[in-house]
Amino acid sequence: MSVCAFALVASEFMPVSLLTPIAHNLGVTEGMAGQGIAISGAFAVVTSLFIAALAGSLNRKTLLLGLTAAMGVSGAIVALAPNYAVYLLGRALIGVVIGGFWSMSAATAIRLVPAAEVPRALAILNGGNALATVVAAPLGAYLGAVIGWRGAFLGLVPVAAVTLAWQWFTLPSMPAAVRPAGAGNALHVFRLFKRSEVALGMAASSIFFMGQFALFTYVRPFLETVTRVSVPTLSIILLATGAAGFLGTVLIGRALRWGFYRTLTGIPLLMAVIALALTAFGSSVAAVAVLLALWGLSGTAAPVGWWAWVARTFPHDAEAGGGLFVAVVQLAIALGSTVGGLLFDQYGYESAFVASAVLLLLSAVLTAGVRPAPGKLAAAA
Repeated sequence: MSVCAFALVASEFMPVSLLTPIAHNLGVTEGMAGQGIAISGAFAVVTSLFIAALAGSLNRKTLLLGLTAAMGVSGAIVALAPNYAVYLLGRALIGVVIGGFWSMSAATAIRLVPAAEVPRALAILNGGNALATVVAAPLGAYLGAVIGWRGAFLGLVPVAAVTLAWQWFTLPSMPAAVRPAGAGNALHVFRLFKRSEVALGMAASSIFFMGQFALFTYVRPFLETVTRVSVPTLSIILLATGAAGFLGTVLIGRALRWGFYRTLTGIPLLMAVIALALTAFGSSVAAVAVLLALWGLSGTAAPVGWWAWVARTFPHDAEAGGGLFVAVVQLAIALGSTVGGLLFDQYGYESAFVASAVLLLLSAVLTAGVRPAPGKLAAAA
């Protein structure tokens, strides 16, 4: 599962480090190329909301294998896209995979290990996510310079094939579990919003990811046009950002044990400060490198905390709860990258980065209002 998370996140966010060459080659603006992130998020939303109901009695191993195969097909479509429309088609397919895989991830972890080991299993699974942030962006930028952006995407196909083979041999058969009454109804997932703590937590997490991707999607054009770095320096900065993110994933467990909601509140506060600092010190390579490393440290750690919240909040309905969380987050990513792209194209990077800061501050305020259920804090951490 961790290997699949690595391959999937690398596929999902590859356009971030290749935005400029994609835009030039397809004859569109960088903001339009960034909509490849938005459309994958939109399709992930639809898939995650309904996959638990639509999958029905299908063995969950078969479902995961099918999603992994589709990931490879998506990479091939994007790599061979003759125009912008086909590029978006390939990105839409990866959105289906994103929605399906992440909706099943928490529920799968719960089924694979004893209850006491679920938090550790989720951390291992998200380790693949964090590792991808270390490797995907700088490697994508490097490969884009050496073999072109199409070659970089085509390289995802054998990665998906290896992941498929690994899952085939290592995952046990997972027949569909007995679900709560009404869970087979496609609208069941929306009923979860009746719980006030669910509604507030989902709002806080969605606005966080919206703010994060309103800025992060456009890091490469910012580095090239404002900081004015070369491709090798760009790769080094992205590598440092990803490495800091991996470190953040390692350290987040301790921070959550120290204070679960204090940590989730502090992360968007820190990132809002970073977003504003980038507008002030954008011309300094050293300052930008340090700020983006701090961004990676905090931003990559945040999903681990929110997934722990999901596992604790939906212990008996993890597929529906996970699907709702993925839908909310992917919709936020789609909206964030879309708004960020429009602002970036029309008014410059400052407007996109300030909007990111405002959203992150709002997320911090909402997160501060979320309260842990009695006796559950240790499980969440």
